[in-house]
This record gives sequence, structure tokens and C-alpha cells, in this order.
Amino acid sequence: MPSFLKKILTPRSKTPPKAALREAVTDAIMPLLLRDKSVGRITPLVQINDNNIAMISLEIDPQHASVLEPLRKEVAHIAERTAGIDGAQVVLTAQTQATPDNSAAQKAAPAKAQPASGAQQSLPHVKNVILVSSGKGGVGKSTVTANLAHALTQAGKTVGVMDADIYGPSQPRMFGIEGQKPDGSQGHITPIRAHGIDVMSIGLMVDPNAALIWRGPIVQKALMQLLFDVQWGRSDAPLDYLLIDMPPGTGDVQLTLAQKVHIDGAIIVSTPQDIALIDARRGVAMFEKTNIPILGIVENMSTHICSNCGHEDPIFGHGGARSEAEKMHVPFLGDIPLSAQIRADSDQGVPAQVSEPYQAIARHILDRQ
Repeated sequence: MPSFLKKILTPRSKTPPKAALREAVTDAIMPLLLRDKSVGRITPLVQINDNNIAMISLEIDPQHASVLEPLRKEVAHIAERTAGIDGAQVVLTAQTQATPDNSAAQKAAPAKAQPASGAQQSLPHVKNVILVSSGKGGVGKSTVTANLAHALTQAGKTVGVMDADIYGPSQPRMFGIEGQKPDGSQGHITPIRAHGIDVMSIGLMVDPNAALIWRGPIVQKALMQLLFDVQWGRSDAPLDYLLIDMPPGTGDVQLTLAQKVHIDGAIIVSTPQDIALIDARRGVAMFEKTNIPILGIVENMSTHICSNCGHEDPIFGHGGARSEAEKMHVPFLGDIPLSAQIRADSDQGVPAQVSEPYQAIARHILDRQ
């Protein structure tokens, strides 16, 4: 039985499980999108009426309606087997109508010109867009993003950093700009400049202590605004690199960017141990399926360096990411030690004093572009 059905086939509850149903519908859609990018974007909207009837619309490109008819039937079958749901109506539509879940977000965040469904769009004043990703959380991806940006700047490149981790933004702390607010008075959002780098994060626009309880469509809208409503570079001073700090995993944000934005490459960050490398493989597989070039794998927290004597101890193992890169025939970009100094510098929002590992990774990136 598919895993998403196991999650939703639970004893009937008093409140219809709308969140579980939405997750199951998304799980049904994602494999199709990964297999066949030609179908374009598919946006599900899920409602449950007072009679516990699921009302589901799948916004699609109308030219693919016949191809997607089996998906419509599959979604209806999933809904009808969901605990708490007494029936389902599933339709394919070419227009999204406002619902109680997303109408407020649409009014609060009017979008500017953005790519049409299924179309990729380039950022006009950015030469290279690079995703910094990981299969799982806690491997130091945000630290790698920030310090790679510093290393590219030291190499003479103009760099921006966009924090795409909507639910757990880290870059305001990494760059020491917590509490600063971007200027939106000129018809666009101006990123905050720190250490010579343009930085933008949802964490600069909301209460840092607030939990963002946003559903997929709202997250996608916020993501597109961070990309297309922010002034990344100018015609007379384009950015050489925009690094996008991705959320962990292979979910909606990754798929949205792959479908709607021209991406020049992806970097996978992992720690050396097997449990992290399993998820790194999934990340590589996702980017391969979405035709995003893989620039290479970085091994973070490779060895622990004692701050007293300088002794190196491979706490999490060593060389696992290099070995995995060789198996998958992707470049190995370098390893970064587990260093108390890097942690302290990141917490203080300053570039890492242990800079050579990041400079080595930057050289690999510059050599490939």
C-alpha cells in the first residue's frame, strides 16, 4: 500500500482530516511531475464541505487535460478512502478560484509578473542561480551557503543569497541582519546588504519568534515573490551568483523552483555518515529528474578539530560524501571541518575565520562556470 494511504487510513475522527488529505493529494501529484515535466504545473486546492464531501480542484494547463484524467481519478479514489470523508468531487480546471485558505494571502501579497504555469523564467540581472540543498536538515547547509557566498565575494564576484527555507529561515542570523527590514517603497523589494552580499529572507519580514503556518500554495506564492519582486542585481551591475539556501528534503519548494525558474546548478551538502548520505542520494536523484545540473557534493562536519590542541577526530566518519560522489559520478567539491570557530562566527553573523575550505569550494564553482 502506498505510504500516503497508510497515513490517512486512520480511525474516523470528528474533524475531517483536511491537512492529511491535502498531503496525500500532493504525494499523488509529485511522482507524475518528476516523471514528466511537460505536463507543467499542477496546483491542488482542497476543501471539505459541511457534509464531509471533499471538493478538490486541480489547476492545470488545459492542453494536458486528457493526459491528466487518470490522475483526477486517482485523487478521487484517495479522497474517498480518507477517514472522515464521505464522498469526493475532483475536477481539472485551468483557473484557480480564491478559497478561504488563500484569498487573504492573495490580497495581502499581490504578485508581479511571474512565470506562467509550466514555464521557466530567468532572473534578468543574475548570471548564475545556484541551489544549495540537502536531503535532510541539520547538516549545516545554511552555514555552507553563507560562507560560500563570502568566498565568492572574496574572489571578486558579486553575490546574492536568497533564503528559501520559509519555515526555518537562518540567513538573517548568518549575516547578522536580524531585525532589519527590507525597503519596498520603490515598487520592488530591496535586499539587505551585508558584508558586500545582497541578502533576502522571509525571516526579515515576519516576527522571528512566530511560527509560519502556511500551506503549500501560499508558500509557493511567497517563494516567487522573494525571487521576482526582489531587485536581484541591476542592468548596470548584475549579480554573478545568486545562491538559494533551500529547505531540507525534496518537497514543494524544490519542485516549484525546478518548474518555474532557470537554475544553473545545484550543490548537495551532506555529513559523512550513512544516514545523511541516504538522503543526499535522494537529492541528487531529484535534481537529475528535473534536469538541474549537479555541481557537486560537499562533505560538511567532516572531522572535528579540537580548539585546544588542533587534533582532528572524525566524529561522524570521514570521506563518506567523497565516496558517494564517486559512486554517483558527480563532482566532489570538498570537505569542511566541524569547528567551534565556524559555529561561533555563524552565530555572530560574520564570515567564518576558517575560510580555506569554503574558498576551495568556490574555486571549484568558478572553474565550472
